[in-house]
Amino acid sequence: MATRVAINGFGTIGKRVADAVAAQADMEIVGVTKTGPSFGCELAVRRGFPLYCTSDDAGRVAAFSEGGYECAGGLSELLAAADVVVDCSPGKMGAENLTKYRKAGVKAVFQGGEPHALTGLSYSSSANHDANLGADATRVVSCNTTGLSRTLVPLWEACRSLAVECTMIRRAADPGDSGKGPINAIKPVLKVPSHHGPDLMTVRPEISINSLAVAVPTTIMHVHAIVATLPSGHGLTTDAAVELFRAQPRVIVMHGGDSRITTTAEVMEMARDIGRRWGDLHEIFVWEDGVKLVGDTLYYFQAIHQESDVVPENVDAIRALTGSEADWRASVAQTDAAIAAAHGSA
Repeated sequence: MATRVAINGFGTIGKRVADAVAAQADMEIVGVTKTGPSFGCELAVRRGFPLYCTSDDAGRVAAFSEGGYECAGGLSELLAAADVVVDCSPGKMGAENLTKYRKAGVKAVFQGGEPHALTGLSYSSSANHDANLGADATRVVSCNTTGLSRTLVPLWEACRSLAVECTMIRRAADPGDSGKGPINAIKPVLKVPSHHGPDLMTVRPEISINSLAVAVPTTIMHVHAIVATLPSGHGLTTDAAVELFRAQPRVIVMHGGDSRITTTAEVMEMARDIGRRWGDLHEIFVWEDGVKLVGDTLYYFQAIHQESDVVPENVDAIRALTGSEADWRASVAQTDAAIAAAHGSA
C-alpha cells in the first residue's frame, strides 16, 4: 500500500517535493496546501494534486472558490487523509504545526529552516537514515548541510577522523525573492561560526567542523570552499579522494577545465541539459581540478543548487519514518530512478 503524503506549503521547496513524491511507486500525494488563491494553485491543478487551505478557517477555504480554484478543505481535513506530512511552510511555524501533526497522528518531515530542537532529530540520507527509522518526526537539514554531508560523511567513513574548516559562499536570495539583497556588495554573515557546521553535527556529530559564510549578489547556487584535515596515516591521495567523491550517489565530479564548466552558471546550464523540471540539480557538483591533497590537508570546492538538493532527501526521509526501507542506499537508488524516469532525465 502506498504511503499517503501531504505537502503543507506548496512553494519553492514544496512544489518540488510534491513532484518527487508523486514520481515514487510506493507513495501518493493526497493533497497540497496554499494560504489562498494564487498563481501557485495553477501548478497544483495542472499536476492533479488536490488543493487544501493551510487554515481550517471557513472564510479562507471559501476564498479559493472565489478565486476560481476548487479547495478540498482545510489543513485538518488533509491531515486526516495522510500518513506523513512534509512541512514546507514559510517562516518559523514548525512548533505550531508539529502540535497539529501530532494531534492528527501523522508523521512529519520538516525542512532545515526549522531548528534541530523542534524534533530532536535531523536527517540526511547518507549520514543517519538508520537513526530516523520509525521516528514520528524529523527535519531534513538545510541545502548547505545536505551538500556538506554528501562529501564529508564518506570522507569521515574512509578516515574515521576529520576536522573541517569551511567557507560558504552563499547566494543572497532565491530567483523569485525580488525583495532581498545585497545587490552590489559582499555581505559577511557576522555570526561565527555560521549555523552550517553545527547543523552538520546534528546528523554526524563525529565530524569536527567550523564554518563561515558570506552572501554574494547571485540567486543561483552556493559554493563551499572546504579545508579538511585528515588523520595521520589516512592512506588517501588526491586521485583517491576524487574517486571517493565520484563513487557517492548524488555527487557529480567533473574536471572544470576539460569540460569548460568553471562557474556556477555553467553548472546550472548543464543541469538544464539534464532535463529535470525547473532546471534543477539534485546532485552536489565537485570540481575535480579543485581537489588537492597536501600532506594531511584536503582542499576542494563544491557547488549546491539551493532550491533542489534537499528534494530527494525528503523522499528518503519519508521512507525512514515509515520504516519502508532500512537501507539508505536502496532508498536513494529508488528515489533517483523514479525522478529520472518521471522527468525523462538525460
